[in-house]
Amino acid sequence: MNDIDPKALFRLSVLGPLVSRERLGRGELQLIVRQLARQEYAIPGSRRRYISEKTLQAWYYAWRRHGLAGLSDRPRTTAGQSKLPAAIQSAVLAAKRENPRRSIRQIRLLLEAAGLVPHDTLSRCAVHRLLKAHGLSRIASPEVVPEEKRSFEAEHAGSIWYGDVMHGPTLSFGGRRTKTYLVSLMDDASRLIAHCAFCPAETALEVEGVLKQALLRRGIPVRLVVDNGAAYRASTLQGICARLSIRLVYCRPYAPEGKGKLERWHRTLREQFLAELDGSHIRDLADLNARLWAWVEEIYHRRPHTSLAGQTPLARYQQDLPRIRLLGPLAAQLDELFLHRISRLVRRNGTVSWAGRYFEVPYELSGQRVVLVVSPHTATVVRVESDTGQLLGAATPLDLVANTHRRRQRPAVAPATAAISAGPNLIELTHQRHYRLED
Repeated sequence: MNDIDPKALFRLSVLGPLVSRERLGRGELQLIVRQLARQEYAIPGSRRRYISEKTLQAWYYAWRRHGLAGLSDRPRTTAGQSKLPAAIQSAVLAAKRENPRRSIRQIRLLLEAAGLVPHDTLSRCAVHRLLKAHGLSRIASPEVVPEEKRSFEAEHAGSIWYGDVMHGPTLSFGGRRTKTYLVSLMDDASRLIAHCAFCPAETALEVEGVLKQALLRRGIPVRLVVDNGAAYRASTLQGICARLSIRLVYCRPYAPEGKGKLERWHRTLREQFLAELDGSHIRDLADLNARLWAWVEEIYHRRPHTSLAGQTPLARYQQDLPRIRLLGPLAAQLDELFLHRISRLVRRNGTVSWAGRYFEVPYELSGQRVVLVVSPHTATVVRVESDTGQLLGAATPLDLVANTHRRRQRPAVAPATAAISAGPNLIELTHQRHYRLED
């Protein structure tokens, strides 16, 4: 008896509301498909979380025609059999064997130039299938070798951290639907979660907030491996890592296997935390994160992992505590390290704007470009600096009402001085000449 294709079982489970119905009324198919397309799924072998309506309909009709077998990815019965004419097949194979570095595009152009096929009629897919069937689809050259990929693990805790963002649940907070994103930092050697939190967005600000808490709790990693998303490419995050001597490493695009341990963590969180989460007790993000942190500390960190030879992540991490670089004196400077610096032009009324608010700076800076040192997490302006880092003064929130009673500074008037008699005066000379006063 053949094993059932796991993908077919998954697809059948997705189509449950459809296949369980004996008959669908008019318009019900589209309605149910639309509802299914809005849901999130843990799709086997994929990082995607949603399935399009077109794909769902294709699965449904395949199930209607062939049952469960229609939902499996079975190999083509015509695999290796080309529908191209024998003469064209021979020409394609001969062209490839003559020059193994020829691409499919070059082979098509060559056959068109030789008059063997009309222009733009030779299917690229047909050529690819033919070459693949004869073992010629890959470029045969000594310079081209398959990429070597090997499993690895950091020798000590604190050597490598991984960072990533996972799409979290959409919950109702105060009658408003809110999409959440889980930002996580994981230690490679111990699988310990340095810190994680559900956030309302996946921007650099949320990543920096999670990193700050992770540094306070688990020390400073040697390397931080992240993907190429905009949140991780932010100059502010790069600056923080540079000041803390953290080597920021970016994974290659479209290579999720580089962070397989984090993918496994996401799967565990979905299966064990999100599956048990009761949304009726969640009033806001603070409630959600409180439950997340309790589950991480009490269950995930204390459960033996087979990949750790039966050790728990917490025990494996504590085993390397003497090797971990702790913040130490840097803890007192951590807030300063996470401040952002933003260039602004001071208006003629001595104010600058940031985050939709106005702040007053020393009035003598009017018309000059300054650097605002801000705390993005508390939405406050700490001070004003020059481009070189010189302190220029404080910044206070603009209070229009208070300014009606504020005493203005006026420039001092220079004292009257005796008339300067040295040298001729153009106005006086003109006056004397016009009225002939010199007579």
